[in-house]
Amino acid sequence: MNLLPKSSKEFGSADYWEKFFQQRGKRAFEWYGTYLELCGVLHKYIKPREKVLVIGCGNSELSEQLYDVGYQDIVNIDISEAVIRQMKERNGGRRPQMSFLKMDMTQMEFPDASFQVVLDKGTLDAVLTDEEDKTLQQVDRMLAEVGRVLQVGGRYLCISLAQAHVLKKAVGHFSREGWMVRVHQVANSQDQVLEAEPRFSLPVFAFIMTKFRPVPSSVLQIFELCAQEQGKPVRLESAERLAEAVRERQQYAWLCSQLRRKAGLGSVSLDLCDGDTGEPRYTLHVVDSPTVKPSRDNHFAIFIIPQGRETEWLFGMEEGRKQLAASAGFRRLITVALHRGQQYEGMDSVQAELSARVMELAPAGMPTQQQVPFLSVGGDIGVRTVRHRDCSPLSGDYVIEDVQGDDKRSFRRLIFLSNRNVVQSEARLLKDVPHRAQKKRKKDRKKQRSADSPEDLPTAPGQSIDKSYLCCEHHKAMIAGLALLRNPELLLETPLALLVVGLGGGSLPLFVHDHFPASCIEAVEIDPSMLEVATQWFGFSQSERMKVHIADGLDYITSLAGGGEGTAAGASGDHPRYDVVMFDVDSKDPTLGMSCPPPAFVDQAFLQKVRSILSPEGVFILNLVCRDAALKDSVLAGLKAVFPLLYVRRIEGEVNEILFCQLHPAQKRTTPELLELARALEQTLRKPGRGWDDTYVLSDMLETVRIV
Repeated sequence: MNLLPKSSKEFGSADYWEKFFQQRGKRAFEWYGTYLELCGVLHKYIKPREKVLVIGCGNSELSEQLYDVGYQDIVNIDISEAVIRQMKERNGGRRPQMSFLKMDMTQMEFPDASFQVVLDKGTLDAVLTDEEDKTLQQVDRMLAEVGRVLQVGGRYLCISLAQAHVLKKAVGHFSREGWMVRVHQVANSQDQVLEAEPRFSLPVFAFIMTKFRPVPSSVLQIFELCAQEQGKPVRLESAERLAEAVRERQQYAWLCSQLRRKAGLGSVSLDLCDGDTGEPRYTLHVVDSPTVKPSRDNHFAIFIIPQGRETEWLFGMEEGRKQLAASAGFRRLITVALHRGQQYEGMDSVQAELSARVMELAPAGMPTQQQVPFLSVGGDIGVRTVRHRDCSPLSGDYVIEDVQGDDKRSFRRLIFLSNRNVVQSEARLLKDVPHRAQKKRKKDRKKQRSADSPEDLPTAPGQSIDKSYLCCEHHKAMIAGLALLRNPELLLETPLALLVVGLGGGSLPLFVHDHFPASCIEAVEIDPSMLEVATQWFGFSQSERMKVHIADGLDYITSLAGGGEGTAAGASGDHPRYDVVMFDVDSKDPTLGMSCPPPAFVDQAFLQKVRSILSPEGVFILNLVCRDAALKDSVLAGLKAVFPLLYVRRIEGEVNEILFCQLHPAQKRTTPELLELARALEQTLRKPGRGWDDTYVLSDMLETVRIV
């Protein structure tokens, strides 16, 4: 029998409730949870000897169960004569000190300050069905009466679904009266589903409004949120922020309910935040593998990503996570990334912290009491040390951090916090780190695994960089593009002129400088903070052959193309200036489908300026990161119109594509010819006495090149 109203407006009708309880009879009706679900919050905010008024009591067993555990000074009121009659019959002999009265809560007959607690389980929700004037006036009368019958220091404890209009009205009313406002989420209420009763998918909250003595001219307003029964309340700055925090928890509960009901919702990610600070602590991605044949032990698993490795393709990209889930062989895999700025004691503590929360994301059909495995790489949470934090006026907040790779080698990274999963610059650290720092690192690792514990820094942080090693695959491909120049086996003696737009950590121009001793490099960087970062943290330095210009790359090249000031080797008058021009510059606008370079750098008019400063046999090398297929086709067409010879090299496992552009189709090389040129260049670079990474094979970088 369906006893829920056809329209929510019927909740505010006295006739509806009279009919409701006549139809239902003596069976208790518990919409927002049973006593067992609510007792944690109730016992926290109600003392046994306090006088309690329950408004809109209905035929809930809540008052009876409170009475039976020692809360005996309880008065219940309801607008329905039928339900009051039922409750009197049910409790007259068994609970003599508890009273039931038929009364309109908007016109209560009690004297002022009669109660220490007013308890409301769903009554405000039932009355506030809309925001029409008549409804709001009725609610104003109800809340005014609640305030009148409460003593100073008393509490209005309202159990609610906290829908936006209800929360706005309750918080607004009592905060204007100078009361303290706290919203407390009822733990796990969305999981206690009784199939015989219609229930709500929204989580249940308790509003605790504490009456303060009026203070003339006071503007103090207190808003707090308590997300767990035993958690500490978090102070929030405004009613709007409180409403936003409640909405986030409602969205999480809705997501959990969807994930319990069905798989394959697409890309699902969420943050779990520190209950005390509200700061993100874990980022979770839910990955379903519908093709995995279900068995008893493969329903669900959690994968902890070691700190510092969340940027890798396997963990940081959707396709990578799908591959990880498929290889793990579970129907649902949740990957967990640990945030920098948070402290973690080790794998065991992370598992203990996550165990209860991740079970809310378990798939439908998982056997009860099923043990969920926690997986990882290497069995620990990894090592990440934040060495430096700062804010650039142009690039925003950034961090310099040292992380440990799966081969136990350490790497230094520049991360812009506006895009936390993208490594802006990276360099490998030399193994022979200073003894003091090495000793302290071991001590710290024993004590705790911290995501953000700056160590005592070496005197010169940049001196520990392995300058012979290129971490970024797209940088390796860009260097391999130098094989397109004439006579690559002679490049070490050739006075090359290079222009690099986009400095970052400086590893790309630094590699050219160190491996091509006759070269002269100009780097253009718009953000002066990045030059400081490169110099202090990545071993970069300027010299007679290495100059950095703090300028907008667009303006600098425009100036060069117009005959303005330039310092490139061999440049004179209006003659071409550079043998190589490299673009490795990111866009600051995240809404674009192309994150590297900014669109203005591939505008045809600007590309003509780039062409004008390139030597006839030179090569223009561009790092392209474009997720919009139509936009990428347009960029390639524009490049082809200016540079008739265009090669493309896709970086495997990444969005990056490296474009090699030349002026004359006659320079076209077949793939075997490109590989031979690359081998000749590498053989020259591998000469004894020159630092060279043995894992870096230039010909591999050009093996998959295609001509557009």
